[in-house]
Amino acid sequence: MRIGVIGAGRIGGNAARLFAKAGHEVLVSFSRDQCKLEALAAEIGGRAGTPREAVQFAQVVMLSVSWTLIDDVVAEAGPFEGKVLIDTTNQFGREGWEDLGGRTAAQVNAARLPGARYTKAFNTLTSGFQAEAAGRTGPDRVVMFLCGDDEEAKRIVSGLIDDAGFTPVDMGTIADAAPMEAPRREGAVYGEEVHEQEARDFVARLSSS
Repeated sequence: MRIGVIGAGRIGGNAARLFAKAGHEVLVSFSRDQCKLEALAAEIGGRAGTPREAVQFAQVVMLSVSWTLIDDVVAEAGPFEGKVLIDTTNQFGREGWEDLGGRTAAQVNAARLPGARYTKAFNTLTSGFQAEAAGRTGPDRVVMFLCGDDEEAKRIVSGLIDDAGFTPVDMGTIADAAPMEAPRREGAVYGEEVHEQEARDFVARLSSS
């Protein structure tokens, strides 16, 4: 599968490595340091380009930039129409966590990306932990939560999560995303290492409440 990563920093860069290792074609884009971007592309056997090139190249786009840069980057990247999109961002602004007025960050960002087949994933765990934990097996295998309103897009992203070395667990729709979003707090999975049975029990409790 062709994957375009917009924001090849810690989360996006690590995901790019994991996707490339699994055999996917990867184009990385949007870095403060063009030399580092090109070095990452060479390291993983991929390509470096612009955000617009990433969208045009990809079947799946990963958006992994700072919350305050999203609107500018989306405008630069061009239309996302029909693209499966993985949003890894969290709602930390320049002054800390942003109150979204009762909406989930997933709902806010899905509205910023009309036409995209929006999903949210790869946002609950630090990049260092993702790099260290990817590929664990058996009961130690770590869960990666996802959400979205497009069931086929979630199926595709679940496959990529598995390819990256994690167990995908569906949190539900974008309206159900709050437990997997910042900040870290009681009753949420953001920032927590979770394994499959615990994750499925957690989602079942949410569904029945």
